[in-house]
Amino acid sequence: MASNGTFSVIGTDVVITGNVRATTELHVDGKIEGDIECASLVQGEASCIEGAVKAESARLAGAVKGSITARELVVLRTARIEGDVHYDTITIEQGAEVDGRFSHRVPGQSEAARSPMTPDTAKGDEQEPKLTLAS
Repeated sequence: MASNGTFSVIGTDVVITGNVRATTELHVDGKIEGDIECASLVQGEASCIEGAVKAESARLAGAVKGSITARELVVLRTARIEGDVHYDTITIEQGAEVDGRFSHRVPGQSEAARSPMTPDTAKGDEQEPKLTLAS
């Protein structure tokens, strides 16, 4: 959560067409047709996001059609994701659906250096991805 304790809410009856940027925590219960960039994202079960999501932390419970980039990601059992997932740490509850590729990001590494590991590029000193399966 943002340090000042404030947050913004997109209600269940709200549809936003266009990109959304917030410096605080964003609660989405409605529909967003566009990219989201925020400090922290909390998505409700009945909500739908059609666009890329970029957040320091994200807790997803609804539908997402687009890529997700988050330092700390929690995918709840009701989540339905269609898109690639880029994360530092991830927790996926049993029952969640993800149709896309997973890519572990190494903290502090530049975007240009973040390429998928292959047997030729794997090194023993690389940080292991953290995957937590919740029940």
